[in-house]
Amino acid sequence: MKQVDRVYDAPPKHWVGNGFYVASMFSYRDTHKNCDPFLLLDYNAPHPFKGGGGEFGVGPHPHKGFETVTIAYSGEVEHTDSHGGGGIITPGDVQWMTAGAGILHQEFYSKKFANEGGVFEVVQLWVNLPKAHKLTPPKYQAIRAQDIPSVALEGTSKARIIAGELGGVRGPATTFSPINLWDLRVQGGDALRLEVPEGHNVLMLVLDGVVAFEGQRAHKEQLITFQRGGSQLAFSALEEAKVLVLTGAPLNEPVVGYGPFVMNTQAEIEQAIADVRSGRFGNL
Repeated sequence: MKQVDRVYDAPPKHWVGNGFYVASMFSYRDTHKNCDPFLLLDYNAPHPFKGGGGEFGVGPHPHKGFETVTIAYSGEVEHTDSHGGGGIITPGDVQWMTAGAGILHQEFYSKKFANEGGVFEVVQLWVNLPKAHKLTPPKYQAIRAQDIPSVALEGTSKARIIAGELGGVRGPATTFSPINLWDLRVQGGDALRLEVPEGHNVLMLVLDGVVAFEGQRAHKEQLITFQRGGSQLAFSALEEAKVLVLTGAPLNEPVVGYGPFVMNTQAEIEQAIADVRSGRFGNL
C-alpha cells in the first residue's frame, strides 16, 4: 500500500505571462517530494476572466529536454510552435508537446475565450525525457476529450486515462518512459483502491473536494506526496472530488535545469542557450 508522505498546501500564486495565474505545486528542485520523472506542475485554479478581447498568455519562448502537458478544465488555450504543431484545446482536451532537441512555442487564450471571457482552469505538467531521448525530434499531440477513454471505478466514480493504463484501458498519449496520468471524478462516499506499478513514484493533486487517507485528509489545491514502495493507492472521497493522479518510473538521472531547459549536464544547458541564439529551434 502506498503510504502518504505529506500533504502540501499550494504556494503563493504568480503570473506566467499575462494569462496564467498559477501555483507551482512542485518543481524538479523538490527532490524530497519523490517527483521523478515529473519536473514541474503548475495549477491555474479556477480564475474568472472578464473577456473583451486582447492577447493573454505567453509569447514565443524556447524549451528543450522534456515534454509539456496542458490539461484544459475550463477555458481555451491556443498553441503554436516552430515545428508546425498547434491548435486550440477546449475543456477536456489535452495538449502534449515534446520539446526534445528544441522548440519555440507560444500559448494564448483562444480568440473566442479572450472575447467572451469565463472561468479559466488549466494544469500544466512538465515530464522529463530520459537521457537517451533528450534530443528526440520535437512533436505535438493534440488529444481531444472524446478520444480519452474512461474507466468505471468503485461506486459511481470514474477515471479518464490520458496516459498509461488503468483497468486494462490505455490512454491515447504516447510517452518516452512508463508513466500514468489519470483524471479522476470521485463521488462522495466512494472508496477507491487503484493498482499502481511497483516502483513508480506517485503524486496526487486535489483540484476540488476532499479526499481521505488513513489518518490524513487533503482538500482542493493541495498536493499529496507518497513514500516509495507499495503497489496500491487507497483513498476515499468525503465529498465529490476532482483529482489528478500521476505515477511514473523514476529515471534516476542527473537533472540540470535553467529556465525553459532541463538537461543532464551544465554543458548541455550551455548548448541549449547557444542553439536558441543561433536559430536552431526554428521560428514562429
